[in-house]
Amino acid sequence: MIRDKSTRNPAKHAPEKDTPKKDAAKKAAPAKAAKPSAVRQRAIIAIAPPSFRRERALIKRGVWPVAGCDEAGRGPLAGPVVAAAVILDPDRIPRGIDDSKRLTAEEREKLFDKICATAQVSVAVASRSRIDRDNILRASLWALKRAVVALPDSPRHVFVDGRDRLDTACDCEAVIGGDGIVLSIAAASIVAKVTRDRLMCALAQDCPGYGFEQHKGYAVPEHLDALDRLGPTVHHRSFFAPVAAARAKHMPWTVEPVRDLFAVSEVEVQVEASVQVDASAGL
Repeated sequence: MIRDKSTRNPAKHAPEKDTPKKDAAKKAAPAKAAKPSAVRQRAIIAIAPPSFRRERALIKRGVWPVAGCDEAGRGPLAGPVVAAAVILDPDRIPRGIDDSKRLTAEEREKLFDKICATAQVSVAVASRSRIDRDNILRASLWALKRAVVALPDSPRHVFVDGRDRLDTACDCEAVIGGDGIVLSIAAASIVAKVTRDRLMCALAQDCPGYGFEQHKGYAVPEHLDALDRLGPTVHHRSFFAPVAAARAKHMPWTVEPVRDLFAVSEVEVQVEASVQVDASAGL
């Protein structure tokens, strides 16, 4: 005889009925909070603009004038490197000076005029031929030093953007990321950038089809495509890889063959057939 076990303990299988107390507890219970991972919060990072703090610290110590210098145009495939040096007037500092890369072209143009009207400014240019001869780093440092020397008043302290100090007659302090930290360097970055952009727009008139007025010589897809179609101009830097490849394609006769230093060449070796051995040597 098979007995149904459910008849013995019906409470185990019957659905649990909600009592009035349980209903009230469920209604009073707060809704479960969403998991932290499900809520995405956007973090806003505020970037502090460059300040005049370092220059003022030197002024309090009696060190003046203080100059900031920066360059524009290390990375492009064409055009010169332009360096600028600026001595800001502590009493007439234009508002809005910032790293040139953070500003629009219109903002840079306006600040360029204000900086030139209120500060001491000098500019030096390292040509494409100098870049090919000395390499881009040495050409940039040469232009930066020339810009410092060309200032109306010789500075007693110079701030330069980057990790390389200049060989100047006064103290020189290299500041990595200085165009976003030191106000004088930021002003120099604006002057250098605007000056070079104007030069590249002028070069665009002599070399139509490359788009220098748009990309200013940088290795953007449009510029690389023009290089591949038209070949390099006299303003292109010869030893930059895309330019060298375009020259090899359009002007192969100008490319010198590179000697393979690891190539194996046959060497004739003459060996005498007879060798006399002294018996007394014990060999």
